[in-house]
Amino acid sequence: MNNLYRRNVGIVVSNDAGQVLWCERKDLPGQWQFPQGGIDAEETFLEAAARELKEETSIVSVSLLASIAEPMCYDFPPEVSKKFQKKGQAMNWVLYRFKGEESEIDLCTAAPEFVNWKWVDIDDTVKNIVDFKQNVYQKMVEIFNPYLTKDKK
Repeated sequence: MNNLYRRNVGIVVSNDAGQVLWCERKDLPGQWQFPQGGIDAEETFLEAAARELKEETSIVSVSLLASIAEPMCYDFPPEVSKKFQKKGQAMNWVLYRFKGEESEIDLCTAAPEFVNWKWVDIDDTVKNIVDFKQNVYQKMVEIFNPYLTKDKK
């Protein structure tokens, strides 16, 4: 991937009911998203997903359901592009099944990024994410949805 795009991983955590973990950003109240974060130079995207999930939500009790190895790119709006000094992000995606108790989900981490969380239907995430991420979210949902619907009761 060229260096115009920041390497990033998005993390979808599902529960036994086929719902997914949705988190409200600390810096942008009212904006919700999946946990995500940069991939360090020495990491694979799967290693980064496990690290970021723990750093942002304290969750470690998961099993891997699926992943998207081919990065999906989106462009930042100018103010975000300036912050990261990149044109946008190249996102890999990871889908986990949550195996722990809900008490494991703790957003009061060393460097909190989220202030709230809830379980939602994955289809609701696309229409509720910021515009510049919608295409990438839509593609991810199309790929991951079959892994969730077979678990919906």
